[in-house]
Amino acid sequence: MKKIKLLLLAFILLVSTFAAQADEGMWLLQLMKEQNTIDMMKKAGLKLNANDIYNPDSVSLKDAVGIFGGGCTGEIISADGLILTNHHCGFESIQQHSSVDHDYLTNGFWTTSRDKELPNPQLTFTFIDRIVDITDSVKARIASKQITETESFSSIFLDKIAHEFYEKSDLKDKKGIEPQALPFYAGNRYYLFYKKIYTDIRMVAAPPSAVGKFGGETDNWMWPRHTGDFSMFRIYADAKGEPAAYSKNNVPLKTKKHFTISLKGVKEGSYAMIMGFPGSTERYLTASEITEMMKSENDPRIRIRGARQDVLSKAMKSSDAIRIQYASKFAMSCNYWKNSIGMNKAIVDNKVLETKTGQEKQFMDFAKAKNDTAYQNVIGRIDNVTAQNSNLTYQLICLSETFLRGIEFGSPYQIMNHIKSALKEKNDSLLQVNIDMLKIEFSAIHNKDFNQEVDKNVAKVLIPLYAEMIPVGERTNIYQFINKKYKGNYNKFIDDMYANSIISSQANFDKFIKKPTVKAIDKDLATMYSQSKYDKINELKINYEKNNDALNLLHKTYVRGLCEMKLPKPSYPDANFTIRLTYGNVKSYHPRDAVLYNYYTTTKGVLEKEDPNNREFTVPAKLKELIENKDFGRYAMADGEMPVCFLTTNDITGGNSGSPVLNDKGQLIGAAFDGNWESLSGDINFDSKLQRCICVDIRYILFILDKLGGCENLINEMTIVE
Repeated sequence: MKKIKLLLLAFILLVSTFAAQADEGMWLLQLMKEQNTIDMMKKAGLKLNANDIYNPDSVSLKDAVGIFGGGCTGEIISADGLILTNHHCGFESIQQHSSVDHDYLTNGFWTTSRDKELPNPQLTFTFIDRIVDITDSVKARIASKQITETESFSSIFLDKIAHEFYEKSDLKDKKGIEPQALPFYAGNRYYLFYKKIYTDIRMVAAPPSAVGKFGGETDNWMWPRHTGDFSMFRIYADAKGEPAAYSKNNVPLKTKKHFTISLKGVKEGSYAMIMGFPGSTERYLTASEITEMMKSENDPRIRIRGARQDVLSKAMKSSDAIRIQYASKFAMSCNYWKNSIGMNKAIVDNKVLETKTGQEKQFMDFAKAKNDTAYQNVIGRIDNVTAQNSNLTYQLICLSETFLRGIEFGSPYQIMNHIKSALKEKNDSLLQVNIDMLKIEFSAIHNKDFNQEVDKNVAKVLIPLYAEMIPVGERTNIYQFINKKYKGNYNKFIDDMYANSIISSQANFDKFIKKPTVKAIDKDLATMYSQSKYDKINELKINYEKNNDALNLLHKTYVRGLCEMKLPKPSYPDANFTIRLTYGNVKSYHPRDAVLYNYYTTTKGVLEKEDPNNREFTVPAKLKELIENKDFGRYAMADGEMPVCFLTTNDITGGNSGSPVLNDKGQLIGAAFDGNWESLSGDINFDSKLQRCICVDIRYILFILDKLGGCENLINEMTIVE
């Protein structure tokens, strides 16, 4: 026990020797001093102190950064709660407000007064109020057998301990506070985050998609880039500045911290720092787990999403109404479809498996030198569990990509089952409750962005594709029904389901709720279809979760050993959508022999890429005129050109979209929005030679906002230094 305590102490008090990879790492703010990352950052060019960035007892840069929505980062750029994030992060809200008559996707959205800012139901902005180390409490509960090590990873336990701390804190009666406990370093440490969530978020400005998505899916993950990927929103609060539901009486939030904006620009080697919420990395996987990821996750995702996107693309080209309906869904699907393609390619090109195999050999030598049996056995045990999980993972990915993410249509089968029970029991009150719930579900299915004919065409492609990819004995049982009842004619089954099911149309639905019967539910194809997919998912999850529990414990050992092996170099935990800091420099790169990619792009490239016949590369007439006349105002570079995007060596991933890019003084110089194609294996292995973060230059953002959008009012509320 004494030996373990000493190892954990060494693990916590990691000391830097500056030999660590300077730009790699998604560092925890609360460990900057213990790990001496602040000293490494200063060596890279930072002019601030640790407390300027994160101060648990006072206001710091951390307080100007938050979670935008459910999967992006945003930053505060005025004292009145103005948020800057990416266009693709605000895209769903922009799309929700768009129609054929008010096509903000095509034309952009600009507000010249606050009364025109648009509310967004379900959109939130989340600040991190406080971070608490609860490692000792979790360890004590394991030691006293209140919980097992396996249970310490469970959402049930983590939610329970979070609320226990919350109930004893001075925050328990504060509005908008939600506690969240999470494991770090694969369960070797635990932190509790007190989140302050604002729910009245209004859309303020968004460029046309020809700016915010310039280059479309062709340029996605690619460099050179010319995308003005930004949008702006505002936080509203009650009169006391506390979170409140939307109300006309709410006022812009008087924020305690906002970023100063610098127009001085960047140059090769400039210090760059990013603070945000990276979603997920898996840097501590073994070679066998990476192989499983390629074959069991990425390969089926690529195939199924590609098939669905072909259907959506054709439909979107046929109608502006359908284009607007499916714009956000298509973009979200394409993003990680292309990412999966690029990741598999980069794993091979960058020899990631060979690197991991070398790391494992090094670890085995370390374990043998220590004569540590647990360390010596852990990789082999991980490989064994991974082999057992491989087919389960493949099946679950095929199920989710086909029936959960791919095909939208389906019955709320659980409510249908409750209605059946109520009918059999002749329980009128229970029946009415569930009929009312069914009405809500019907409205949710037939929302303004659901096109039944498009979705039916998707189903006609994906349902047969799933049958190609999954052996007969492993498919959902709806396939047995189709083979027996429809003689394997998928299209006939799909036509019948979309035409005749209870939830297929208002007429069918009204007929059912007027006189619900058990027979109607038993015959309903959508209910049978939905029940079968969830039955299969639940069946697979039993063994998958059992194996996952085993992997959690094995990774806890492996990660602890890897961090110990690296000492005295500091180690960072995998990303898990908690606030992190990454530092680096503005830098060009060589993607391949004889090719050099410069660190920045200009509006010259916008016109060079222009193609009026390709929606991805159209240039708005007004923007073209501004560029041709070099009407850039104070936002131009010293040579008179207008910068668009730039590259840094910062370590980012999904979730960092919209993150503030800061200079050595902590001033805003851009917004992160993408990674580069050559390093898409970066989530599992950082490559300092190739990995780059693509950022939109703050000068281009302000130029578009001012000259194209005419939003001088927004420019005037920012703090800008020349």
